[in-house]
Amino acid sequence: MTAVEQNTLKRRGVGMKAFDPERACPGFTLFAPLFVESRTVYLIDLQGKVVHTWKMPYSPGLSGYLTERGTLYYNGRYPEDNFLSRFPFKGGVALEADWSGKVLWEVRHPGQHHDGVLLRNGNVLLDCMGEVPDEIAQRVKGGMDEAEMRSGQYLSQPKAEAGKMYSSYFAELTPAGKTVWEWRTWDHLDPVADGIAEVQAPRTMWHQGNGLKELPDGDILASFRPTSTVIRISRKTSKILWKLGPPTVSGQHAPTPLANGNVLIFDNGTHRLDDSMPYSRVIEVNPATNEIVWKYQDSPAWNFFSPRMGNGQRLPNGNTLITESSFGRLFEVTREGEIVWEYVSPFFGKPLFGGREGSESNQVFRAYRYSDEEIARARRNG
Repeated sequence: MTAVEQNTLKRRGVGMKAFDPERACPGFTLFAPLFVESRTVYLIDLQGKVVHTWKMPYSPGLSGYLTERGTLYYNGRYPEDNFLSRFPFKGGVALEADWSGKVLWEVRHPGQHHDGVLLRNGNVLLDCMGEVPDEIAQRVKGGMDEAEMRSGQYLSQPKAEAGKMYSSYFAELTPAGKTVWEWRTWDHLDPVADGIAEVQAPRTMWHQGNGLKELPDGDILASFRPTSTVIRISRKTSKILWKLGPPTVSGQHAPTPLANGNVLIFDNGTHRLDDSMPYSRVIEVNPATNEIVWKYQDSPAWNFFSPRMGNGQRLPNGNTLITESSFGRLFEVTREGEIVWEYVSPFFGKPLFGGREGSESNQVFRAYRYSDEEIARARRNG
């Protein structure tokens, strides 16, 4: 008797699922499987064939991408024991590697998590976690303390040290590891007006960052999941120049600036204020009006849902590459919302979070599409 595959995603099928060669954007797709023992970054063509791999010294913490000069920037999970070690989003190291996987430099930061970006000046900006001063932490609105969560869904999540609250701060480091700039959420965001928006979120995490991008003028775009907030930070003054929050976004990730001045956001939709049914969507927002000028969501809406992580990338032909992270699903949609390319990661391993003993996951934090010219440049620089 043939045994039935018990992993739901494997049973549904992985690898190439759909491809419209006339409408899909040409190029290659890069992604790093997000599981405990993973050390490989993959580059696939539009047929789903692996055409190149980078072997990394660390598992992802949480992803990587190609830089403008063709190198691989990678955030890794550094194996050290600190307060972040108990959390699935821990990082700890940022590095740059050439085409062959040779590490050109790396810097370590014990508080780094989720994301980091290579700045145009050659430095790296890291999302880090720090302890919120107690006098501020006591004023933060929302969230559940440990007593309230004992019978809730967060019981299985690791807890920070009793009574402490953590929040993101951003640190700019040189490739030699010297810190040259910092921006702390608790210095600039209000504990009441910018309180924890997710009803069942633990109070141990206030502004937990999950996405950083450098704008053309050097300002920074940042996203925070528990507060459902996206902001623009002035690098010159450190002031917040723009803010987007509920009900437009809910537990969102990966704000990305577009050439037209708008911002593309993966809106997870875990705790929407205006809808009891969770679903995800990718939205394009005009920051001048905070209006949604384009969106993709499935029909029915709950067919597309990633409770954690996620990414959207606007492609040169106007299509959008979407990462449905929780299920390792990468797909491309047209402006009209039609799917023209779909691939499900076939790489499984022990999940960083969730699942019972022995379970496997194919999660992917982010995927990116690169043109033939960008890949040729990366090869030359390797």
